[in-house]
Amino acid sequence: MDNTSLNSSFVLTMQVFDIPSVGKYPAFLLGIAIYFFSVLCNLAVLVVIVVERRLHTPMYIILFSLPLNDLIGITSVVPQVVLSILTERNMTYYPLCVFQAFLTHMYGGAVLLILTAMAFDRYIAICNPLRYNTIMTTHTVIKLIALVWGFDFILIGTLFVLLLRLPTCRNNISNVFCDNPSLLKLTCAATVVNNIYGLFITAVLQVISISAVIYTYIKILLTCLVKRQADARSKAINTCVSHLLVFVLFQFVSAFTILSYRFENISSNLRKIMFMSLMLFPPLLNPLIYGLKTKEIRNTLMKVFKTRVSIK
Repeated sequence: MDNTSLNSSFVLTMQVFDIPSVGKYPAFLLGIAIYFFSVLCNLAVLVVIVVERRLHTPMYIILFSLPLNDLIGITSVVPQVVLSILTERNMTYYPLCVFQAFLTHMYGGAVLLILTAMAFDRYIAICNPLRYNTIMTTHTVIKLIALVWGFDFILIGTLFVLLLRLPTCRNNISNVFCDNPSLLKLTCAATVVNNIYGLFITAVLQVISISAVIYTYIKILLTCLVKRQADARSKAINTCVSHLLVFVLFQFVSAFTILSYRFENISSNLRKIMFMSLMLFPPLLNPLIYGLKTKEIRNTLMKVFKTRVSIK
Protein backbone atom coordinates (compact mmCIF):
# COMPACT_ATOMS: atom_id res chain seq x y z
CA MET A 1 0.00 0.00 0.00
CA ASP A 2 1.20 3.52 -0.77
CA ASN A 3 2.37 5.20 2.43
CA THR A 4 1.06 8.57 1.24
CA SER A 5 -2.53 7.34 0.89
CA LEU A 6 -3.73 8.58 4.26
CA ASN A 7 -6.88 10.33 3.13
CA SER A 8 -10.61 9.70 3.11
CA SER A 9 -10.17 6.91 0.56
CA PHE A 10 -7.80 4.95 2.85
CA VAL A 11 -10.00 2.02 3.88
CA LEU A 12 -9.23 -0.17 6.89
CA THR A 13 -10.50 -3.65 7.66
CA MET A 14 -11.52 -4.26 11.27
CA GLN A 15 -12.02 -7.41 13.33
CA VAL A 16 -15.57 -8.58 14.00
CA PHE A 17 -17.16 -10.84 16.58
CA ASP A 18 -17.42 -14.45 15.43
CA ILE A 19 -21.16 -14.85 15.98
CA PRO A 20 -23.20 -17.62 14.31
CA SER A 21 -25.98 -16.47 12.00
CA VAL A 22 -28.63 -17.62 14.48
CA GLY A 23 -27.15 -15.37 17.18
CA LYS A 24 -26.58 -12.28 15.05
CA TYR A 25 -29.95 -10.61 15.65
CA PRO A 26 -30.13 -11.40 19.40
CA ALA A 27 -26.59 -10.00 19.82
CA PHE A 28 -27.55 -6.87 17.89
CA LEU A 29 -30.72 -6.33 19.93
CA LEU A 30 -28.87 -6.93 23.21
CA GLY A 31 -26.16 -4.45 22.24
CA ILE A 32 -28.68 -1.82 21.20
CA ALA A 33 -30.70 -2.35 24.40
CA ILE A 34 -27.60 -1.97 26.60
CA TYR A 35 -26.53 1.12 24.67
CA PHE A 36 -29.86 2.93 24.91
CA PHE A 37 -30.35 1.93 28.55
CA SER A 38 -26.89 3.30 29.38
CA VAL A 39 -27.54 6.51 27.45
CA LEU A 40 -30.90 6.94 29.19
CA CYS A 41 -29.40 6.42 32.66
CA ASN A 42 -26.50 8.80 32.07
CA LEU A 43 -28.79 11.44 30.59
CA ALA A 44 -31.06 11.08 33.62
CA VAL A 45 -28.15 11.84 35.98
CA LEU A 46 -27.10 14.82 33.83
CA VAL A 47 -30.63 16.23 33.69
CA VAL A 48 -31.19 15.78 37.42
CA ILE A 49 -27.98 17.66 38.22
CA VAL A 50 -28.94 20.47 35.83
CA VAL A 51 -32.58 20.98 36.88
CA GLU A 52 -32.32 20.31 40.62
CA ARG A 53 -30.98 23.48 42.24
CA ARG A 54 -30.08 21.62 45.44
CA LEU A 55 -27.49 19.68 43.43
CA HIS A 56 -25.69 22.81 42.18
CA THR A 57 -22.85 22.14 44.60
CA PRO A 58 -19.15 21.41 43.94
CA MET A 59 -19.60 17.66 44.40
CA TYR A 60 -22.32 17.36 41.77
CA ILE A 61 -20.78 19.90 39.40
CA ILE A 62 -17.68 17.69 39.31
CA LEU A 63 -19.84 14.55 39.10
CA PHE A 64 -21.54 16.05 36.02
CA SER A 65 -18.37 15.31 34.01
CA LEU A 66 -18.58 11.55 34.71
CA PRO A 67 -21.87 10.71 32.90
CA LEU A 68 -20.91 13.20 30.19
CA ASN A 69 -17.66 11.33 29.67
CA ASP A 70 -19.47 7.97 29.80
CA LEU A 71 -21.75 9.14 26.98
CA ILE A 72 -18.72 10.09 24.89
CA GLY A 73 -17.05 6.73 25.52
CA ILE A 74 -19.99 4.43 24.86
CA THR A 75 -21.29 6.42 21.86
CA SER A 76 -17.87 6.43 20.20
CA VAL A 77 -17.75 2.62 20.10
CA VAL A 78 -20.95 0.68 20.75
CA PRO A 79 -23.15 1.86 17.81
CA GLN A 80 -20.38 1.05 15.33
CA VAL A 81 -19.72 -2.40 16.83
CA VAL A 82 -23.35 -3.52 17.08
CA LEU A 83 -24.06 -2.24 13.58
CA SER A 84 -21.13 -4.28 12.26
CA ILE A 85 -22.66 -7.36 13.90
CA LEU A 86 -25.91 -6.82 12.02
CA THR A 87 -24.52 -5.74 8.65
CA GLU A 88 -21.32 -7.82 8.81
CA ARG A 89 -19.56 -4.75 7.45
CA ASN A 90 -16.07 -4.42 8.90
CA MET A 91 -14.71 -1.48 6.89
CA THR A 92 -13.87 2.01 8.11
CA TYR A 93 -11.87 4.99 6.91
CA TYR A 94 -8.54 5.93 8.43
CA PRO A 95 -9.60 9.44 9.59
CA LEU A 96 -12.73 8.02 11.25
CA CYS A 97 -10.64 5.30 12.88
CA VAL A 98 -8.20 7.86 14.31
CA PHE A 99 -11.08 9.99 15.60
CA GLN A 100 -12.71 6.99 17.29
CA ALA A 101 -9.39 5.98 18.87
CA PHE A 102 -8.86 9.54 20.12
CA LEU A 103 -12.31 9.57 21.78
CA THR A 104 -11.82 6.17 23.42
CA HIS A 105 -8.47 7.18 24.92
CA MET A 106 -9.86 10.56 26.02
CA TYR A 107 -12.65 8.63 27.74
CA GLY A 108 -10.26 6.32 29.57
CA GLY A 109 -8.00 9.11 30.80
CA ALA A 110 -10.90 11.34 31.81
CA VAL A 111 -12.49 8.62 33.97
CA LEU A 112 -9.40 8.41 36.16
CA LEU A 113 -8.93 12.18 36.39
CA ILE A 114 -12.61 12.88 37.13
CA LEU A 115 -12.63 10.28 39.91
CA THR A 116 -9.45 11.83 41.30
CA ALA A 117 -11.12 15.26 41.36
CA MET A 118 -14.15 13.75 43.07
CA ALA A 119 -11.94 12.11 45.69
CA PHE A 120 -10.30 15.49 46.39
CA ASP A 121 -13.73 17.10 46.80
CA ARG A 122 -14.85 14.43 49.27
CA TYR A 123 -11.57 14.76 51.18
CA ILE A 124 -12.10 18.49 51.69
CA ALA A 125 -15.78 18.04 52.55
CA ILE A 126 -15.22 15.36 55.20
CA CYS A 127 -11.78 16.17 56.58
CA ASN A 128 -12.06 19.99 56.44
CA PRO A 129 -15.82 20.68 56.58
CA LEU A 130 -15.47 24.15 58.11
CA ARG A 131 -13.18 25.29 55.26
CA TYR A 132 -15.09 23.49 52.47
CA ASN A 133 -17.02 26.50 51.19
CA THR A 134 -13.88 28.62 51.33
CA ILE A 135 -11.74 26.11 49.41
CA MET A 136 -14.29 24.68 46.96
CA THR A 137 -15.57 27.93 45.51
CA THR A 138 -17.21 28.09 42.08
CA HIS A 139 -13.98 29.51 40.66
CA THR A 140 -11.96 26.64 42.15
CA VAL A 141 -14.37 24.01 40.82
CA ILE A 142 -14.29 25.49 37.31
CA LYS A 143 -10.48 25.49 37.37
CA LEU A 144 -10.46 21.91 38.64
CA ILE A 145 -12.78 20.70 35.86
CA ALA A 146 -10.79 22.64 33.24
CA LEU A 147 -7.60 21.07 34.58
CA VAL A 148 -9.08 17.56 34.31
CA TRP A 149 -10.21 17.93 30.71
CA GLY A 150 -7.25 20.07 29.63
CA PHE A 151 -4.65 17.71 31.07
CA ASP A 152 -6.40 14.72 29.52
CA PHE A 153 -6.57 16.47 26.12
CA ILE A 154 -2.86 17.36 26.19
CA LEU A 155 -1.78 13.82 27.14
CA ILE A 156 -3.99 12.06 24.58
CA GLY A 157 -3.52 14.74 21.91
CA THR A 158 0.26 14.30 22.10
CA LEU A 159 -0.19 10.52 21.84
CA PHE A 160 -2.02 10.92 18.53
CA VAL A 161 0.30 13.59 17.18
CA LEU A 162 3.10 11.03 17.60
CA LEU A 163 0.89 8.42 15.89
CA LEU A 164 -0.01 10.55 12.87
CA ARG A 165 3.63 11.26 12.01
CA LEU A 166 4.15 7.57 11.17
CA PRO A 167 3.62 6.16 7.64
CA THR A 168 1.34 3.15 7.23
CA CYS A 169 1.87 -0.04 5.25
CA ARG A 170 -1.01 -2.21 6.49
CA ASN A 171 -4.77 -1.85 6.61
CA ASN A 172 -5.96 -4.48 9.12
CA ILE A 173 -7.15 -3.25 12.54
CA SER A 174 -6.64 -6.02 15.10
CA ASN A 175 -9.65 -5.04 17.20
CA VAL A 176 -13.41 -4.58 16.92
CA PHE A 177 -12.91 -0.83 17.29
CA CYS A 178 -10.02 1.54 16.77
CA ASP A 179 -7.47 2.32 19.46
CA ASN A 180 -3.87 3.49 19.58
CA PRO A 181 -2.20 0.02 19.83
CA SER A 182 -4.20 -1.24 16.84
CA LEU A 183 -3.31 1.83 14.79
CA LEU A 184 0.36 1.46 15.67
CA LYS A 185 0.32 -2.03 14.15
CA LEU A 186 -0.48 -0.46 10.77
CA THR A 187 2.96 1.14 10.50
CA CYS A 188 6.23 -0.40 9.38
CA ALA A 189 8.26 2.40 11.00
CA ALA A 190 9.88 2.27 14.44
CA THR A 191 7.38 2.85 17.24
CA VAL A 192 9.77 3.06 20.17
CA VAL A 193 8.91 6.69 20.95
CA ASN A 194 5.18 5.95 20.75
CA ASN A 195 5.48 2.90 22.99
CA ILE A 196 7.53 4.78 25.60
CA TYR A 197 5.13 7.72 25.61
CA GLY A 198 2.14 5.37 25.82
CA LEU A 199 3.64 3.69 28.88
CA PHE A 200 4.50 7.12 30.30
CA ILE A 201 0.96 8.51 30.14
CA THR A 202 -0.45 5.22 31.46
CA ALA A 203 1.93 5.44 34.42
CA VAL A 204 1.17 9.14 35.00
CA LEU A 205 -2.60 8.62 35.00
CA GLN A 206 -2.39 5.54 37.21
CA VAL A 207 0.05 7.07 39.72
CA ILE A 208 -1.97 10.29 40.00
CA SER A 209 -5.33 8.55 40.37
CA ILE A 210 -4.33 5.63 42.60
CA SER A 211 -2.10 7.64 44.94
CA ALA A 212 -4.71 10.41 45.26
CA VAL A 213 -7.57 7.98 45.90
CA ILE A 214 -5.58 5.93 48.43
CA TYR A 215 -4.39 9.00 50.32
CA THR A 216 -7.73 10.81 50.39
CA TYR A 217 -9.79 7.79 51.36
CA ILE A 218 -7.38 6.72 54.11
CA LYS A 219 -7.71 10.24 55.54
CA ILE A 220 -11.49 10.08 55.09
CA LEU A 221 -11.67 6.68 56.80
CA LEU A 222 -9.63 7.92 59.76
CA THR A 223 -11.80 11.01 60.04
CA CYS A 224 -14.99 8.94 59.91
CA LEU A 225 -13.72 6.63 62.65
CA VAL A 226 -13.22 9.52 65.08
CA LYS A 227 -16.53 11.25 64.28
CA ARG A 228 -18.96 11.01 67.14
CA GLN A 229 -22.05 11.86 65.08
CA ALA A 230 -23.35 8.55 63.72
CA ASP A 231 -25.48 10.25 61.03
CA ALA A 232 -22.58 12.31 59.71
CA ARG A 233 -20.30 9.27 59.72
CA SER A 234 -22.89 7.14 57.89
CA LYS A 235 -23.52 9.82 55.24
CA ALA A 236 -19.79 10.29 54.62
CA ILE A 237 -19.20 6.55 54.25
CA ASN A 238 -22.17 6.09 51.89
CA THR A 239 -20.98 8.93 49.67
CA CYS A 240 -17.45 7.55 49.51
CA VAL A 241 -18.57 3.97 48.83
CA SER A 242 -20.17 4.99 45.53
CA HIS A 243 -16.97 6.76 44.44
CA LEU A 244 -14.81 3.78 45.38
CA LEU A 245 -17.12 1.33 43.61
CA VAL A 246 -16.83 3.30 40.35
CA PHE A 247 -13.05 3.61 40.71
CA VAL A 248 -12.47 -0.06 41.51
CA LEU A 249 -14.83 -1.15 38.73
CA PHE A 250 -12.96 0.85 36.10
CA GLN A 251 -9.52 -0.23 37.36
CA PHE A 252 -10.58 -3.89 37.42
CA VAL A 253 -11.94 -3.89 33.86
CA SER A 254 -9.10 -1.78 32.44
CA ALA A 255 -6.46 -4.01 34.09
CA PHE A 256 -7.85 -7.08 32.32
CA THR A 257 -8.02 -5.15 29.05
CA ILE A 258 -4.39 -4.00 29.30
CA LEU A 259 -3.24 -7.51 30.24
CA SER A 260 -5.00 -8.94 27.20
CA TYR A 261 -2.60 -6.94 25.03
CA ARG A 262 0.40 -8.53 26.73
CA PHE A 263 -0.54 -12.18 26.35
CA GLU A 264 -0.71 -13.41 22.78
CA ASN A 265 -2.16 -16.79 23.80
CA ILE A 266 -5.45 -15.19 24.88
CA SER A 267 -8.19 -16.06 22.39
CA SER A 268 -9.21 -13.31 20.01
CA ASN A 269 -12.86 -13.51 21.09
CA LEU A 270 -11.95 -13.12 24.76
CA ARG A 271 -9.76 -10.14 23.90
CA LYS A 272 -12.60 -8.54 21.95
CA ILE A 273 -14.96 -9.10 24.88
CA MET A 274 -12.50 -7.48 27.29
CA PHE A 275 -12.13 -4.48 24.97
CA MET A 276 -15.89 -4.05 24.77
CA SER A 277 -16.40 -4.55 28.52
CA LEU A 278 -14.21 -1.50 29.17
CA MET A 279 -16.50 0.61 26.99
CA LEU A 280 -19.78 -0.98 28.15
CA PHE A 281 -19.71 -1.73 31.87
CA PRO A 282 -18.50 1.56 33.41
CA PRO A 283 -20.98 3.73 31.43
CA LEU A 284 -23.73 1.20 32.20
CA LEU A 285 -23.05 0.77 35.92
CA ASN A 286 -21.81 4.24 36.93
CA PRO A 287 -25.23 5.95 36.78
CA LEU A 288 -26.84 2.96 38.50
CA ILE A 289 -24.28 3.13 41.30
CA TYR A 290 -24.81 6.86 41.77
CA GLY A 291 -28.56 6.54 41.39
CA LEU A 292 -28.73 3.86 44.08
CA LYS A 293 -25.97 4.99 46.44
CA THR A 294 -26.32 8.79 46.29
CA LYS A 295 -29.36 9.81 48.32
CA GLU A 296 -29.90 13.21 46.68
CA ILE A 297 -29.93 11.83 43.13
CA ARG A 298 -32.03 8.82 44.12
CA ASN A 299 -34.62 10.96 45.88
CA THR A 300 -34.84 13.43 42.99
CA LEU A 301 -35.29 10.64 40.44
CA MET A 302 -38.00 9.06 42.61
CA LYS A 303 -39.76 12.41 42.98
CA VAL A 304 -39.75 12.93 39.19
CA PHE A 305 -41.00 9.38 38.63
CA LYS A 306 -43.85 9.77 41.14
CA THR A 307 -44.80 13.10 39.57
CA ARG A 308 -44.99 11.51 36.12
CA VAL A 309 -47.09 8.63 37.45
CA SER A 310 -49.54 10.97 39.27
CA ILE A 311 -49.97 13.08 36.10
CA LYS A 312 -50.90 9.97 34.10
